[in-house]
Amino acid sequence: MSKVSCKIDAGIMTLALDRADKKNALTRDMYQTLADGISNASENQEIKVVLIRGNGDCFTAGNDISDFARGDDGEHVAETVAFMNALTDCRVPVVAQVHGLAVGIGTTMLLHCDLVYCAPETKFVLPFINLGLVPEYASSYLLPRLAGHRKASEWLMLGEPFGAAEAAQFGLVSQIVDLPALENKVNSVCQTLATKPVFALTQTKSLMKNESQMIHQQINVELDVFLEAMGTEAAQEAFDAFLHKRPVDRAKFK
Repeated sequence: MSKVSCKIDAGIMTLALDRADKKNALTRDMYQTLADGISNASENQEIKVVLIRGNGDCFTAGNDISDFARGDDGEHVAETVAFMNALTDCRVPVVAQVHGLAVGIGTTMLLHCDLVYCAPETKFVLPFINLGLVPEYASSYLLPRLAGHRKASEWLMLGEPFGAAEAAQFGLVSQIVDLPALENKVNSVCQTLATKPVFALTQTKSLMKNESQMIHQQINVELDVFLEAMGTEAAQEAFDAFLHKRPVDRAKFK
């Protein structure tokens, strides 16, 4: 059974993360399903908008670390990169509806969406540093340009959670909407986008997304360093501590 549901209605493709019991933590299969759906949206002239949201009480807790930690030699990479490339290159506007938690790639993917709406209680976190890892999905390139070097340094070097107000202040989200009204707001935005002239809509997106080559280059550079970091003692210690539900031995964070 797929843990990502896909629905197409009136030109809008909705991709819903549907693993609520695991806080929508992303597996390899989920990444591939997302990649396939977004690639289809880029190729299908009938689809005018993509909406990404999470079922249950949060958007996504990021990678399923249990699955991720068991991967060898970048085993997890192909499906993740397929998703990254599909979203980065998506022809049509992508809207994200965010609530609860947006952890790791749950936050970095928002940098590649066109419109992002979140609930006031949403918590964002970029925890890579705490796992002995480095930023991914071109976040080391995009975040300093979006939020400034110092704020990006806080988010990426301290790895501490931040709230919706801070995310909105520094441009990570378009608007904060009370949770009871969030779904209606996002649906209204998607329906409005779907009524726009297709050529003008897609070309407007294309004209604004004019750093594609640099973004793809940074994704690849980050990925090389990310895979190297996974083999370090710090990352192995962080993963083992998580899997065995024990405190991290900070002496191994060298």
